[in-house]
Amino acid sequence: MSTRLPGLKYRQVFDLGRSVKGRLIIAWRCHIQDADQQAGVVVSKKTFHEAVDRNRAKRLMREAFRLLVASGEAPANFQWIFIARHSIYGKKCVDVMADMRKIFGVSYE
Repeated sequence: MSTRLPGLKYRQVFDLGRSVKGRLIIAWRCHIQDADQQAGVVVSKKTFHEAVDRNRAKRLMREAFRLLVASGEAPANFQWIFIARHSIYGKKCVDVMADMRKIFGVSYE
């Protein structure tokens, strides 16, 4: 099972989901019954001018989510979109994982 969110599902998550702000990322979440644990990532050119920095931010968010899904810490039946904030620059994967854990702990009404 892939943890990547297909491109066509982004609009659904943005339309039906809710956002949660973290220190390093902003997360949009959408609860869908029987949904796989999938996530998409967004990194703005306005926030990160250099392509190498945008790619690093995307890799960090994807890997952090993959590790959290593998360890069972990510909530089931949610699809996610993670948007990088400028503060993610220079951080390690464990920092991003800690921020995602805090976001996952937010109430899911």
